[in-house]
Amino acid sequence: MHSAVGSQEWADELATQVFASRLAAQPGVGLAFIALHGDLGAGKTTLVRHLLHALGVQGRIKSPTYAVVEPYELPDLNIWHFDFYRFNDPREWEDAGFRDIFASPGLKLAEWPEKAAAMLPTADLDVHIQTAADATRLVTLTAHTPLGVDLLQGIAAHGAPV
Repeated sequence: MHSAVGSQEWADELATQVFASRLAAQPGVGLAFIALHGDLGAGKTTLVRHLLHALGVQGRIKSPTYAVVEPYELPDLNIWHFDFYRFNDPREWEDAGFRDIFASPGLKLAEWPEKAAAMLPTADLDVHIQTAADATRLVTLTAHTPLGVDLLQGIAAHGAPV
């Protein structure tokens, strides 16, 4: 099993944006499954918004809390942003076609993946965001696959300590 762990501190939203830009620059990101963990308000959707903009998505990036998934199409990349916060029934997984989405090429981003854990494949990269008392974000990055390790190493090579 390939795994690697890194950590960062994001002082503000600009630091989140810089991280997102570095992640977007990684060649394998378009094939990754990235799971986002953290309490309400930790910055998961903010990270996704900055990442999607860095990848070239135009316009408003909305949270899929009620829709469960928001798809985005770029000329050479399909992206699915999941929010499993309200996910309760595993049958929703099959009925919604999520198995097919995860089997297809493209970037998958999942907030609250623990709510659908039994259904999800192993994430390439887990991003755990904690809010510190001073409002900085303490971020732990865990790679679980060779692609995840490549993403983590690529981020580190672009100046973001991990």
